[in-house]
Amino acid sequence: MPSTMPVVPSVPTPPLKTVTDLLQRLGDIPPERVRWQPRPGDATEADVLREENKLCELVEGVLVEKAMGFPEAFLATFLCRILDEFIRPRKLGIVIGPDGTWRLWAGLVRMPDVAFVSWDRLPGRRVPTAPIPDLAPNLAVEVLSPSNTRAEMARKRQVHFTAGVQLVWEADLLARTVTVYPSPTQSTVLTENDTLDGGTVLSGFRLPLRDWFGELNRQG
Repeated sequence: MPSTMPVVPSVPTPPLKTVTDLLQRLGDIPPERVRWQPRPGDATEADVLREENKLCELVEGVLVEKAMGFPEAFLATFLCRILDEFIRPRKLGIVIGPDGTWRLWAGLVRMPDVAFVSWDRLPGRRVPTAPIPDLAPNLAVEVLSPSNTRAEMARKRQVHFTAGVQLVWEADLLARTVTVYPSPTQSTVLTENDTLDGGTVLSGFRLPLRDWFGELNRQG
């Protein structure tokens, strides 16, 4: 798979006249997740990298705060470890957590909660040194938070697949389900009684969801 940014068709968008227009374009997200400094429409990648803007994605010149609380971060961290234990000995690629930035195309920087990218996608088969590399992961995982909306996630999935992502997992902590998307139009909902597998992207990877979600019940 190529590691350069995809050529994305230029689609005219109507001008934004109100805050409601902006929020709808971003997927009906809550207004508190939109940063107003810099002004929406003027944000750049440099703003994404400023320390005070950590865990903000860049969407059409707007800084959008990632929705992530402690339980979501806890499960994402656990999944990173489990994936790395499978991927590292097989020399398949690398795993990145929720603060990893991905320039899917010019003006769009996303930060999946967990991502896997194969060595074949990495230039020179090396870990990138750029703070925001021109890359799309093979696998993108989102651990849903209460402020994530259906429209927002649908938009994220569409751009992920357009950029070259091959597989998307969306975990719902409240329902304790994972929805698996091998494409933008196909999905399978798995429950705690099911086992998550890596499909063709991570062949042989298996994780009983009862074990993953069960981490939330761990006690010392």
